Amino acid sequence: MAGHSKWANTKHRKAAVDAKRGKIFTRLGKEITVAARMGGGDIDANPRLRMAVLKARAANMPAENIKRAIQRGTGEIPGVVYEEIVYEGYGPGGVAIYLEVTTDNRNRTVAEIRHALSKHGGNMGENGCVGWMFHKKGVIAVDQEGVEEDGLMEIVLGAGAEDMDTGDDGTFTITTDQGDFEAVVTALEEADITPADAEVRMVPENEVKLDGKEAERMLRLMEILEDHDDVQSVAANFDIPDEIMEKVFG
Repeated sequence: MAGHSKWANTKHRKAAVDAKRGKIFTRLGKEITVAARMGGGDIDANPRLRMAVLKARAANMPAENIKRAIQRGTGEIPGVVYEEIVYEGYGPGGVAIYLEVTTDNRNRTVAEIRHALSKHGGNMGENGCVGWMFHKKGVIAVDQEGVEEDGLMEIVLGAGAEDMDTGDDGTFTITTDQGDFEAVVTALEEADITPADAEVRMVPENEVKLDGKEAERMLRLMEILEDHDDVQSVAANFDIPDEIMEKVFG
């Protein structure tokens, strides 16, 4: 596993995410609300909502928070109206960046994202400038401890997964086509295997190698973008050596 995928799955990243649980709940709540608004509040009839709720439960989001987020989406209780926007741009070294945003104030959000990019050696681009470099894929992480590799591979490939990688960060990373993602997650659950993380995200076709100061600036920029309240997901096509990741986050 290389580049952004490796960075996203490293243990120090998981620790950072755990430390920001309140922000994670806010992000998940927005996704649940938007999913319920677009497809209704019935989890069984709304695949996007079902996956959002599964992810919220995996993050230990309280059931009452999930219920309220659904009710805000269906209009049962009052709530903020969110808009979904995609922003595209470039980071240090020409790295392509693709951001999915959910906001109640488009002008504020775009100004803050533009400022973050320019401050860290990047810039905002036009719609479509980098999107063609990415494909939407299901990415599932399973802890290696207590899981037999050959058995896991048989389960996920049988359910439609495209590939499985054995990482050096203590996880297996399973990649699926967007349409097969839910079937693979269901197959894991039926085998009593709980993913450490599971999401559909943009995956780059190829990567830009960064080193030195450019690599450090890119990682700092990713931290800021991921920490932004309105950013639901960030994809970028960088490949950065492990030692630099450890220097920045270790």
